[in-house]
Amino acid sequence: MPFTRPFDRSVKIAPSILSADFANFGAECRAIEQAGADWVHVDVMDGHFVPNLSFGPMTARALRPHIAGVMDVHLMVAPVDLWLADFIAAGADVLTVHPEAGPHVHRTIRAGGAKAGLAINPGTGLDGLPWLLDSVDLICVMSVNPGFGGQSFIREMLPKIAAIRAMIGDRPIHLQVDGGVTPANAAEVRAAGADVLVAGSAAFKGGSVANPAPYAANIAALRAAAG
Repeated sequence: MPFTRPFDRSVKIAPSILSADFANFGAECRAIEQAGADWVHVDVMDGHFVPNLSFGPMTARALRPHIAGVMDVHLMVAPVDLWLADFIAAGADVLTVHPEAGPHVHRTIRAGGAKAGLAINPGTGLDGLPWLLDSVDLICVMSVNPGFGGQSFIREMLPKIAAIRAMIGDRPIHLQVDGGVTPANAAEVRAAGADVLVAGSAAFKGGSVANPAPYAANIAALRAAAG
């Protein structure tokens, strides 16, 4: 079962299915795991909190049987509290929320039923983070503005990643980076302190369910670059 093994800071590659073939989600999840993915990242967008619309808990529930490992659900929805129970029931292993998406983020991340993640947008400061660190299992640094796949990495986020890693210290908290991660910048992202790399286009480019070999090459390239 996911998360039953001891916590570690080894590199974990989490392909975002936002870049997968929407007509073949189940097969894409199986293919990306067989290609070496550690986690499967599920981007949920509501067309309100972010300017795009993806899918809801029914899709997550349908995906669950096709994901053998960690189903990492990123909720870009507001108000977010209304959806927590549905995504937990759908089988999310990690639920990541944004502090701007509800009035009481401490209450939100302590709702229980899944590992708790907190996403930090490029323009979001870190002033409140010290008071939440002991309530989270994952911090996700957004290295693009959320809402669309295929965006370029914002390099100014590298010192933010490093600052959060210093704040985490020896706590068993994963540090995830989401947005524009490629083999060209994975080493810098890893050096700054990240251990979970979300990759959409960089993981899925050139491949398909019928031709999954590029998925393995893409994931291997990300892992090798991250070291």
